[in-house]
Amino acid sequence: MGEHVIKLPDVGEGVAEAELVEWHVKVGDIVREDTVLAAVMTDKATVEIPSPVDGQILWLGAEIGDTVAIGSPIVRLKVAGEGNATPRSGDEGEAVAAEAPARLPTPKPEAVAPTARTSPKAGATDVKPAAAVSKNVQQPSVSGAPRPEGEKPLASPAVRLRARDAGIDLRQVGGSGPAGRISHEDIEAYLARGPQVAKTSGLARNDTVEDIKVVGLRRKIAEKMTLSKSRIPHITYVEEIDVTALEELRAALNKEKRADKGGAERPKLTLLPFLMRAMVKAIADQPNLNSLFDDEAGIIHQHGGIHIGIAAQTPSGLVVPVVKHAEARDIWDCGAEVIRLAEAAKSGTATRDELSGSTITITSLGAMGGVATTPVINHPEVAIIGVNKMMVRPVWDGTQFIPRKMMNLSSSFDHRVIDGWNAAVFIQRIKTLLETPALIFVD
Repeated sequence: MGEHVIKLPDVGEGVAEAELVEWHVKVGDIVREDTVLAAVMTDKATVEIPSPVDGQILWLGAEIGDTVAIGSPIVRLKVAGEGNATPRSGDEGEAVAAEAPARLPTPKPEAVAPTARTSPKAGATDVKPAAAVSKNVQQPSVSGAPRPEGEKPLASPAVRLRARDAGIDLRQVGGSGPAGRISHEDIEAYLARGPQVAKTSGLARNDTVEDIKVVGLRRKIAEKMTLSKSRIPHITYVEEIDVTALEELRAALNKEKRADKGGAERPKLTLLPFLMRAMVKAIADQPNLNSLFDDEAGIIHQHGGIHIGIAAQTPSGLVVPVVKHAEARDIWDCGAEVIRLAEAAKSGTATRDELSGSTITITSLGAMGGVATTPVINHPEVAIIGVNKMMVRPVWDGTQFIPRKMMNLSSSFDHRVIDGWNAAVFIQRIKTLLETPALIFVD
């Protein structure tokens, strides 16, 4: 038997490092060739790392949230034959023996939490192997919780997720690990035994504090939002739009079963393609809205191509796929591209090119859009258009109140580049086009 070292491969895009966002295995697991071992993130693209050989996991070389350089060892496997590395001894071998608790199967993307693992540390020989842990599970007393009032239970994020899903209060579970750390075996024993702590009536205080490490896409979003709000002085302009005529036109167009020039059936139109075409026309009058501001160099890069980012919520977090060259697309082409990019973003298959290069952004919360919002500009752009919820409201027509479909646009602008007056002119032009949608089709 030998050992095989797996190093972080070159994941492309010319990056020198990547962030480890998920382990799919733990120490002791048997894996086959092409088994997915881990997932790493570069920018907003997630890449899975498969195993090139069959073997057993001996060592995992990084924690969730760690930034790992390309070419760094991340996994050591015990394999048949000589392998490609000399087996290690000493601290690392002892740390490997202190195997981490078994983890749950990988949850759905919206519930992904960092998994527990064992890292090489001094003194790891004092930690009991997981196999021995289950034999020494502490039993909570019948009279109360197995720890003093206010003491925080120690457990990994994966154990906390399992307990939360099972409706278990970790304060009532005895921990068999070092310093009373709760393992998956402790949870299993608790479930098999059933809660023995006497129930109390009425409301109870909850003084627990859970520390959640910000990693992966959520960390990228946090960094991007911090950069935008710290550097860009925002001005937000809210305008009410009557979309009654637009909705009637959209419904009529969607009833038509017509094919495009390539023979494919035209996509079902949402509001977004109409807004995109209205933005293209408005930008033709005010091209400085379609710009990127290099605030380090003090240069505004005004683009001819209109690349519209569409902020989309996915199970993993917020991403912004980009419809490139909206100025060269008709309304159906815009609609088809929005659908394609949205599906790629939600499935996690969107490429880095599809998630970058925007020059102006649309953000929409759909039916959850609210009455008004204050959208954050996608740095280094200078404008973002926010779509709010569509509602039927009474509108005075001069003689009576009539029901109309109304929607607010809440849009933010970089006040260093765009004056309030120019922002208002831009939104008023979009308002005119959306309220008289036939103008959208007039060249």
